[in-house]
Amino acid sequence: MQIRRARREDVEPIVRMLADDQLGATRESTEDLGPYLRAFADIETDPNQLLMVADDEDTVAGTFQLSIIPGLSHRGSARGQLEAVRVAAAYRGGGLGGTLMKWAIEESRRRGCSIVQLTSNATRADAHRFYRRLGFQPTHTGFKLTL
Repeated sequence: MQIRRARREDVEPIVRMLADDQLGATRESTEDLGPYLRAFADIETDPNQLLMVADDEDTVAGTFQLSIIPGLSHRGSARGQLEAVRVAAAYRGGGLGGTLMKWAIEESRRRGCSIVQLTSNATRADAHRFYRRLGFQPTHTGFKLTL
């Protein structure tokens, strides 16, 4: 298994993973990849954005996006923001999620981040247990405004 930057041809399998749960099924679709490909182009050209995949012999087995956010708080240190963490159904339960998160944490450390943070939908109890096992703590209450 190789963890590498996503390529344009990985967009469709990534979107399939995003759509493969009760929340993603209501907001994601592979019917029109145009918006996803435009977003991918923006991500690909930004050095502070890493859209990563776990590649198992040309099969996209997992994905996440790591954004490096510079900031003034915490003595001017950057933070790593994790988004869209997914493991394909056939690979769940085998430790791949932990491997992906450890890679993201180490990359954040390498880039000088003092914090790695993420949000997880309040209904995802299994994900919350997973993140706690990795050492993440539920220290804040998140708020979102859908536009």
